[in-house]
Amino acid sequence: MSVRVLVLRSAGTNNDFETVQAFELAGAQAERLHVQALTEGKRRLSEFQILAIPGGFSYGDDLGAGTVLANQLRANLREDLETFVQEGNQVIGICNGFQILVRLGLLPVPGGDKAVSLVENVSGHFESRWIRLRVDTDSSPILKKGEVLEMPVAHKEGRLVVASDEIFDELIKNDQVAFRYTDAEGTEGDPGYPANPNGSISSIAGIQSPCGKVLGMMPHPERHLRSLHHPEWTRRKALGTVSNDDWKQGDGFVIFKRMVEKALELQGAT
Repeated sequence: MSVRVLVLRSAGTNNDFETVQAFELAGAQAERLHVQALTEGKRRLSEFQILAIPGGFSYGDDLGAGTVLANQLRANLREDLETFVQEGNQVIGICNGFQILVRLGLLPVPGGDKAVSLVENVSGHFESRWIRLRVDTDSSPILKKGEVLEMPVAHKEGRLVVASDEIFDELIKNDQVAFRYTDAEGTEGDPGYPANPNGSISSIAGIQSPCGKVLGMMPHPERHLRSLHHPEWTRRKALGTVSNDDWKQGDGFVIFKRMVEKALELQGAT
């Protein structure tokens, strides 16, 4: 059995090669495809078990972050996307991909109305830094509540806002907050800037669909595939906190590895 991954790209996408590598290191067969291959019917979403929408600046974000690609997908592939999720397949949107999933309406509830937005950072400028994430969901098929992961962010429009207090309450009630920003001490609540790099409500760094199969996150797991990608890797190795074997797996890699493992598990069950 093998897991086939579609890494979707358009003009302006710039993290597609790294995302392909991440899934290939995890044992999957990953393929970069331009969105037109799907909209023109040359390829089918149903050929794949995982859809990844990577980071970058799709179509230059000229009409807003992720707007053009989201509109393309909504106009041409909305039913296919909803069927893809309904059949138990996994979707991940990273940074610009998260913005696209939100604008498209696959998050927070597939097929629902747009309920959340990702808007300009409180700082008013592009944030590029390493941050810590704490997993805050019990219902994800790939995440473990309480684990802390480190990876970089690189965005100007990553501040999550909600349309109403009722929607925020639903996100909490449905256990849809996948990640929250935290600091070195693992502080509960908002750790403040720069640990929360964009000012997201309740320090939210990523959300998932109620079933957990659709995940959107602003940080970049594909940029921490190996321990040596971390800026403090040599210091950690000197202190003995990273072994000679640990260089093979960075915090971001575990996300891709678990997605592939879950897809294989689902294949074995059918």
